[in-house]
Amino acid sequence: MAQDYYEVLGVPRTAGDEEIQQAYRKLARRHHPDINKDPRAEERFKEVNEAYGVLSDPDTRARYDRFGPDFRKFPGSPGDYDERVAAAAGRGPGGRASTGGGWTAPGGGTRFAQGTRGAYQDVDFEDLFSDLFGGAGRGGGRGNVPGADQEAELELTVEEAYRGGRRAVGLAGPDGRRDYQVTVPRGVTDGQRIRLAGEGGRGGRDAPAGDLYLRVRIRPHDRYRLEGHDIHVQLPVTPWEAALGATVPLPTPGGTAKVTVPPGSSSGRRLRLRGEGMPRARGTDGDLYAELRVMVPPRPTDRERELFEELAAASDFDPRRPG
Repeated sequence: MAQDYYEVLGVPRTAGDEEIQQAYRKLARRHHPDINKDPRAEERFKEVNEAYGVLSDPDTRARYDRFGPDFRKFPGSPGDYDERVAAAAGRGPGGRASTGGGWTAPGGGTRFAQGTRGAYQDVDFEDLFSDLFGGAGRGGGRGNVPGADQEAELELTVEEAYRGGRRAVGLAGPDGRRDYQVTVPRGVTDGQRIRLAGEGGRGGRDAPAGDLYLRVRIRPHDRYRLEGHDIHVQLPVTPWEAALGATVPLPTPGGTAKVTVPPGSSSGRRLRLRGEGMPRARGTDGDLYAELRVMVPPRPTDRERELFEELAAASDFDPRRPG
């Protein structure tokens, strides 16, 4: 099945020209073979270029939107689409290799062919890569390329995310295993990124290295459920604690909290403990929500059964009675 060019660039089908170009610039930098040494990077780079070559031209994009993968069978305005896509993929007209990464436009300069009636949109390929790669275009030298930013996942337990602190992290990469000492902020949340400056891809010549971003993934917990900085937890209580009220202990990632159960509480009631959730670097800490769960003895003793029978005989409470 042919790839969807919108999916390749990671943009919606309603994306405008600027959004498409921004997505292309980001992906071109990430997958450029001079920066990304992954063996699959070059193929991915070609896919990104091909998708941009189609979606950046109004006529070919319109045909693509209408006919899908068969759009090449339906020529549009003057000019051969395949040459425009070849230019975006680094080939000249007729599929010849182009030393500048595009093909030479009238008047000189290496450009993408864009627009209708053979017009050229002002997207200079060398200037584009000069902007992307910090002087790698005209006069900058392709070896003087800043290192690419890289990203990896950092898995934490809820307790580790709550406490924060120093953590040893080992990552396997194309150059072998690399070990880091990472400072995890207290109260870090799922999806948050921790930046390690200068620990990304190596730059060419004297160019700076990129940054390494560790994206936090908080492991699911059998007790705690996180919503941002708020913590949700179930609190088991006995029937008499729920009926009469009580103060009961509740383990939290930050230690043991004391929870006051109001008299006449039922399962499902939520009690809010302000500021007992995940810490925040700035502002008020999150809250902790304890949901009551009334539990009965699974195997009551003879005396417990006797007391429950006495209660059943003395009480006229019926939770199923309307009103």
